[in-house]
Amino acid sequence: GSLQEKQKPMDMVVIDQFIDKTKERPLTFFGKGLCAHVPFAYPISPELADIVYTCASKVEMKDVNVHKGGTYVCMEGPQFSTRAESLLHRSWGADVIGMTNSTEARLAMEAEIAYATLAMVTDYDCWREEEEEVNVADVITYLKKNALNAQRVVKAVVTELGKNPPKCAVHDSLKFAFLGDVSQLASEQHKKDLGAILAKYLK
Repeated sequence: GSLQEKQKPMDMVVIDQFIDKTKERPLTFFGKGLCAHVPFAYPISPELADIVYTCASKVEMKDVNVHKGGTYVCMEGPQFSTRAESLLHRSWGADVIGMTNSTEARLAMEAEIAYATLAMVTDYDCWREEEEEVNVADVITYLKKNALNAQRVVKAVVTELGKNPPKCAVHDSLKFAFLGDVSQLASEQHKKDLGAILAKYLK
């Protein structure tokens, strides 16, 4: 849902920040004696986000504006916002709201995977008094309308990544995340469970 007039239904927003309001989701791969303090000030890979924005801007899409940069409020769901919450999120300067992405961004950072979000606007949430509040039927209608656009953008992004895969800082996000040598800190169970993530740090 859009929290600002400038991002209208059918528009796309290349997110660069999150406000995480979830409380029931696992937020880390680690725990049980092993903690990773990964940086998260910039949760989106700027290199990947630039590629997404460039590709999306070049794809021919009717009545769609692509916005570079925006703050995404991630709410718990499955209920939609109250009007008071929607107005509060607007006052924070947030741009869009949804129920996914923020948790995925956290986990991707821990897994050293470059992550970007292309948010597709389906509604104005419920802050506009002159409009009816958001409902599932309207969301699905706009999702279906934008499905082909999304497929075209994904195809363009994948093609570009195949030709010029970027080197991203996130690919080394675990390098300084541990308070000591992780090969000594990690138990055999950690190494078994997290081997795919920790492989290059285990001696």
